[in-house]
Amino acid sequence: MKKKSEILITKASGEAIPFSADKLKHSLERAGADDMQVERIVEEISSRLYEGISTKKIYRIAFNLLKENSRHLAAKYNLKRAIMELGPSGYPFEKYIGEILRCQGYQITVGEVVQGQCVNHEIDVIAQIDHQHFMIECKYHNQPGTFCDVKIPLYIQARFKDVESQWVKLPGHGTKFHQGWVVTNTRFSSDALQYGNCAGLKLLGWDYPVKGGLKDLIDTLGLYPVTCLTTLGKTEKQHLLDKKIVLCKEICDNEQYLVQAGVTPAGIKNVQEECRQLCQHLIENTKQQETNKLSRSPEGQNCKSVEKQMQPQTPRLPNETA
Repeated sequence: MKKKSEILITKASGEAIPFSADKLKHSLERAGADDMQVERIVEEISSRLYEGISTKKIYRIAFNLLKENSRHLAAKYNLKRAIMELGPSGYPFEKYIGEILRCQGYQITVGEVVQGQCVNHEIDVIAQIDHQHFMIECKYHNQPGTFCDVKIPLYIQARFKDVESQWVKLPGHGTKFHQGWVVTNTRFSSDALQYGNCAGLKLLGWDYPVKGGLKDLIDTLGLYPVTCLTTLGKTEKQHLLDKKIVLCKEICDNEQYLVQAGVTPAGIKNVQEECRQLCQHLIENTKQQETNKLSRSPEGQNCKSVEKQMQPQTPRLPNETA
């Protein structure tokens, strides 16, 4: 009988790779599962392995086991697939990326048409902070195993240069730093990485850079999409997306959105509880920021309950390298 580490499993791309219990453990730990949960799920999956089993099948078993005891952990574990459910159009993903940047302090606009030197361009997201101005193109994929190949950064760099030629002529922009970004919910090919970095583009993929990739930003900021919720059905999720409601935090304390989506009163309670558990880190940070604002005001300076002021978090770009 083969050892578990010798059993080959099949990725979405069709590639066969050895099963890794360590990778499975890591993905469960990232979702917040405790040691007992991780051990139980790894043992269960190991007992059900067979030659050629798909990674999708393994994921589904782990997801269902997590959901039995902790829906919000299952929602976190479901994050990558949940983002792929934001489609089929790319607009919800563009709004989602805009909100991630807004949460870090950027001023953002989504879907704006700007004049380039040669032609007009509709830009997915325009972001500004301090003396930096970014043109961000979002490449959304709703199928696993899809890569952004080199044609994408080549195309976006050409668009950026046309737009930049006009931006630098704007009042106050002569000394600003301008840069084009490519953001994707999947991965870049090696050629795309080589060209993008060489050309000076900012590349942000699912797990690129190694530290500070898209999945890291989402977990750090607590900005989870409504599509990851295990307490909503597909029809209800689609209704929210059609109304341009993308983030769980938008429905944490606004049950009217859920009423309009056709969720029952009992269901609303369950959905909002899952949302609050997912957004707990974000909610705590927001309360701290509000406390900081109060403590810096004349009234807040006299507030005895504030013993220590938190330092305001300086927004920063995701790291280019590990």
